[in-house]
Amino acid sequence: MQCRQRHCSSNTRKHTMTTISIIGSGNMAEAIGTRAAKHGHIVELLSRSTDKAQALAERIGHGAFVGTYGSQPAGDIVIVAILYADAVDVVAHHGEALAGKVLVDITNPFNADASGLVTTPGDSMAHRIAAVAPADTHVVKAFNTILGTVLAEDGPLDGFIAGDDAASKAMVAEFLESIGMQPRDAGGIGMAHALEWAGILLVGLANNGAGFNSALGLEVR
Repeated sequence: MQCRQRHCSSNTRKHTMTTISIIGSGNMAEAIGTRAAKHGHIVELLSRSTDKAQALAERIGHGAFVGTYGSQPAGDIVIVAILYADAVDVVAHHGEALAGKVLVDITNPFNADASGLVTTPGDSMAHRIAAVAPADTHVVKAFNTILGTVLAEDGPLDGFIAGDDAASKAMVAEFLESIGMQPRDAGGIGMAHALEWAGILLVGLANNGAGFNSALGLEVR
Protein backbone atom coordinates (compact mmCIF):
# COMPACT_ATOMS: atom_id res chain seq x y z
CA MET A 1 0.00 0.00 0.00
CA GLN A 2 1.00 3.55 -0.54
CA CYS A 3 3.09 5.20 2.16
CA ARG A 4 2.11 8.85 2.02
CA GLN A 5 4.63 10.35 4.43
CA ARG A 6 8.27 9.58 3.80
CA HIS A 7 8.73 8.44 0.24
CA CYS A 8 7.07 11.32 -1.59
CA SER A 9 9.51 14.15 -2.04
CA SER A 10 8.14 17.65 -2.25
CA ASN A 11 8.46 19.08 -5.73
CA THR A 12 8.58 22.83 -6.17
CA ARG A 13 9.90 22.81 -9.74
CA LYS A 14 7.66 24.66 -12.16
CA HIS A 15 6.18 22.50 -14.90
CA THR A 16 4.84 23.34 -18.33
CA MET A 17 1.08 22.97 -18.43
CA THR A 18 -0.04 21.25 -21.61
CA THR A 19 -2.98 19.60 -23.31
CA ILE A 20 -3.33 15.97 -22.26
CA SER A 21 -5.45 13.72 -24.47
CA ILE A 22 -7.33 10.80 -22.93
CA ILE A 23 -8.94 8.01 -24.94
CA GLY A 24 -11.83 6.75 -22.85
CA SER A 25 -14.66 8.04 -20.69
CA GLY A 26 -14.69 5.62 -17.74
CA ASN A 27 -13.55 5.81 -14.14
CA MET A 28 -9.80 5.99 -14.79
CA ALA A 29 -10.28 8.54 -17.57
CA GLU A 30 -12.22 10.65 -15.09
CA ALA A 31 -9.69 10.22 -12.28
CA ILE A 32 -6.69 11.10 -14.44
CA GLY A 33 -8.51 13.87 -16.27
CA THR A 34 -9.79 15.47 -13.08
CA ARG A 35 -6.38 15.37 -11.45
CA ALA A 36 -4.67 16.77 -14.55
CA ALA A 37 -7.20 19.59 -14.87
CA LYS A 38 -6.88 20.53 -11.20
CA HIS A 39 -3.14 20.95 -11.73
CA GLY A 40 -3.52 23.26 -14.71
CA HIS A 41 -3.52 20.98 -17.74
CA ILE A 42 -6.14 21.20 -20.47
CA VAL A 43 -7.82 17.82 -20.95
CA GLU A 44 -9.06 16.51 -24.28
CA LEU A 45 -11.41 13.51 -24.18
CA LEU A 46 -11.73 11.07 -27.07
CA SER A 47 -14.47 8.45 -26.92
CA ARG A 48 -16.67 6.40 -29.21
CA SER A 49 -19.55 7.84 -27.18
CA THR A 50 -19.58 11.59 -27.67
CA ASP A 51 -22.37 11.94 -25.11
CA LYS A 52 -20.33 10.17 -22.40
CA ALA A 53 -17.25 12.21 -23.27
CA GLN A 54 -19.22 15.47 -23.12
CA ALA A 55 -20.71 14.56 -19.75
CA LEU A 56 -17.24 13.72 -18.45
CA ALA A 57 -15.79 16.97 -19.79
CA GLU A 58 -18.46 18.87 -17.90
CA ARG A 59 -17.66 17.00 -14.68
CA ILE A 60 -13.94 17.64 -15.09
CA GLY A 61 -14.40 21.31 -15.94
CA HIS A 62 -11.37 23.61 -16.15
CA GLY A 63 -11.70 23.85 -19.95
CA ALA A 64 -11.85 20.11 -20.63
CA PHE A 65 -13.19 19.46 -24.12
CA VAL A 66 -14.25 16.64 -26.42
CA GLY A 67 -12.11 15.85 -29.44
CA THR A 68 -13.05 13.90 -32.54
CA TYR A 69 -12.64 10.17 -31.98
CA GLY A 70 -10.23 8.71 -34.51
CA SER A 71 -8.69 12.07 -35.41
CA GLN A 72 -5.29 13.37 -34.33
CA PRO A 73 -5.29 14.06 -30.59
CA ALA A 74 -4.42 17.58 -29.49
CA GLY A 75 -1.95 16.47 -26.82
CA ASP A 76 1.55 15.12 -27.26
CA ILE A 77 0.75 12.67 -24.46
CA VAL A 78 -2.21 10.38 -25.20
CA ILE A 79 -3.47 8.25 -22.33
CA VAL A 80 -5.17 5.00 -23.33
CA ALA A 81 -7.70 4.74 -20.49
CA ILE A 82 -9.94 1.90 -21.66
CA LEU A 83 -10.35 -1.79 -20.89
CA TYR A 84 -7.44 -3.91 -22.03
CA ALA A 85 -9.65 -6.00 -24.33
CA ASP A 86 -10.39 -2.93 -26.48
CA ALA A 87 -7.02 -1.19 -26.31
CA VAL A 88 -5.28 -2.75 -29.32
CA ASP A 89 -8.28 -2.25 -31.61
CA VAL A 90 -8.73 1.36 -30.50
CA VAL A 91 -5.07 2.22 -31.09
CA ALA A 92 -5.18 0.49 -34.48
CA HIS A 93 -8.33 2.44 -35.35
CA HIS A 94 -6.57 5.74 -34.68
CA GLY A 95 -3.64 4.60 -36.81
CA GLU A 96 -1.46 7.39 -38.20
CA ALA A 97 -3.38 9.96 -36.15
CA LEU A 98 -1.15 8.82 -33.28
CA ALA A 99 2.11 9.30 -35.20
CA GLY A 100 4.75 10.98 -33.06
CA LYS A 101 2.65 10.81 -29.89
CA VAL A 102 3.59 9.33 -26.53
CA LEU A 103 1.00 6.67 -25.71
CA VAL A 104 0.47 5.94 -22.03
CA ASP A 105 -0.89 2.43 -21.50
CA ILE A 106 -2.72 2.17 -18.17
CA THR A 107 -4.38 -1.19 -18.82
CA ASN A 108 -4.28 -4.26 -16.61
CA PRO A 109 -4.90 -7.45 -18.62
CA PHE A 110 -6.41 -9.47 -15.78
CA ASN A 111 -8.01 -12.84 -16.38
CA ALA A 112 -11.67 -13.38 -15.48
CA ASP A 113 -11.18 -13.67 -11.71
CA ALA A 114 -8.16 -11.34 -11.44
CA SER A 115 -5.96 -14.22 -10.29
CA GLY A 116 -3.50 -13.81 -13.15
CA LEU A 117 -2.82 -12.16 -16.48
CA VAL A 118 -3.81 -12.98 -20.04
CA THR A 119 -0.35 -11.81 -21.10
CA THR A 120 2.76 -13.96 -20.72
CA PRO A 121 6.41 -13.21 -19.83
CA GLY A 122 7.98 -11.18 -22.61
CA ASP A 123 4.53 -9.93 -23.58
CA SER A 124 2.38 -7.14 -22.17
CA MET A 125 -0.41 -4.84 -23.25
CA ALA A 126 2.25 -2.17 -23.79
CA HIS A 127 3.98 -4.49 -26.28
CA ARG A 128 0.69 -5.23 -28.04
CA ILE A 129 -0.24 -1.57 -28.28
CA ALA A 130 3.21 -0.67 -29.60
CA ALA A 131 2.89 -3.38 -32.27
CA VAL A 132 -0.12 -1.66 -33.89
CA ALA A 133 0.92 1.96 -33.26
CA PRO A 134 2.83 4.02 -35.86
CA ALA A 135 6.58 3.40 -35.92
CA ASP A 136 7.41 6.81 -34.42
CA THR A 137 4.94 6.43 -31.55
CA HIS A 138 6.41 5.47 -28.18
CA VAL A 139 4.50 3.56 -25.51
CA VAL A 140 5.01 4.08 -21.77
CA LYS A 141 3.30 1.93 -19.15
CA ALA A 142 1.92 3.96 -16.24
CA PHE A 143 -0.99 4.42 -13.81
CA ASN A 144 -1.83 0.69 -13.62
CA THR A 145 -0.76 0.27 -9.97
CA ILE A 146 -3.16 2.89 -8.61
CA LEU A 147 -6.89 2.52 -8.09
CA GLY A 148 -9.00 5.31 -9.53
CA THR A 149 -10.54 6.24 -6.19
CA VAL A 150 -7.09 6.96 -4.75
CA LEU A 151 -5.90 8.80 -7.84
CA ALA A 152 -8.91 11.10 -7.70
CA GLU A 153 -8.12 12.12 -4.11
CA ASP A 154 -5.19 14.18 -5.41
CA GLY A 155 -2.82 13.09 -2.64
CA PRO A 156 0.88 12.20 -3.06
CA LEU A 157 1.38 8.96 -4.98
CA ASP A 158 4.13 6.99 -6.65
CA GLY A 159 3.74 6.48 -10.39
CA PHE A 160 5.64 3.51 -11.79
CA ILE A 161 6.60 3.84 -15.45
CA ALA A 162 8.25 1.56 -18.01
CA GLY A 163 9.27 2.27 -21.58
CA ASP A 164 12.15 2.05 -24.02
CA ASP A 165 12.33 5.66 -25.21
CA ALA A 166 14.08 7.90 -22.68
CA ALA A 167 12.60 11.15 -23.99
CA SER A 168 9.07 9.76 -23.86
CA LYS A 169 9.55 8.50 -20.32
CA ALA A 170 10.89 11.92 -19.35
CA MET A 171 7.72 13.54 -20.72
CA VAL A 172 5.51 11.16 -18.76
CA ALA A 173 7.64 11.63 -15.64
CA GLU A 174 7.28 15.40 -15.88
CA PHE A 175 3.53 15.02 -16.30
CA LEU A 176 3.36 12.83 -13.20
CA GLU A 177 5.38 15.37 -11.21
CA SER A 178 3.12 18.16 -12.43
CA ILE A 179 0.05 16.42 -10.97
CA GLY A 180 1.65 15.82 -7.59
CA MET A 181 3.04 12.34 -8.15
CA GLN A 182 6.52 10.88 -7.76
CA PRO A 183 7.66 9.09 -10.95
CA ARG A 184 9.41 5.77 -10.39
CA ASP A 185 11.27 4.49 -13.45
CA ALA A 186 11.05 0.69 -13.58
CA GLY A 187 13.11 0.35 -16.76
CA GLY A 188 12.38 -0.62 -20.34
CA ILE A 189 9.16 -1.85 -21.90
CA GLY A 190 10.11 -5.37 -20.83
CA MET A 191 9.15 -4.30 -17.30
CA ALA A 192 5.58 -3.57 -18.36
CA HIS A 193 4.64 -7.21 -17.75
CA ALA A 194 6.02 -6.94 -14.21
CA LEU A 195 3.94 -3.81 -13.64
CA GLU A 196 0.87 -5.69 -14.85
CA TRP A 197 1.61 -8.36 -12.23
CA ALA A 198 1.93 -5.52 -9.72
CA GLY A 199 -1.65 -4.69 -10.62
CA ILE A 200 -2.61 -8.25 -9.64
CA LEU A 201 -0.75 -7.74 -6.35
CA LEU A 202 -2.70 -4.55 -5.71
CA VAL A 203 -6.03 -6.33 -6.24
CA GLY A 204 -4.92 -9.20 -4.00
CA LEU A 205 -4.01 -6.79 -1.22
CA ALA A 206 -7.27 -4.90 -1.68
CA ASN A 207 -9.30 -8.11 -1.47
CA ASN A 208 -7.50 -9.32 1.65
CA GLY A 209 -7.75 -6.47 4.06
CA ALA A 210 -6.17 -3.41 2.48
CA GLY A 211 -9.39 -2.33 0.83
CA PHE A 212 -9.86 -0.54 -2.45
CA ASN A 213 -8.57 2.81 -1.23
CA SER A 214 -5.06 1.59 -2.08
CA ALA A 215 -2.08 2.17 -4.34
CA LEU A 216 1.36 0.61 -4.61
CA GLY A 217 4.35 2.74 -3.66
CA LEU A 218 8.09 2.66 -3.04
CA GLU A 219 9.69 3.81 0.18
CA VAL A 220 13.33 4.82 -0.23
CA ARG A 221 15.34 4.97 3.01
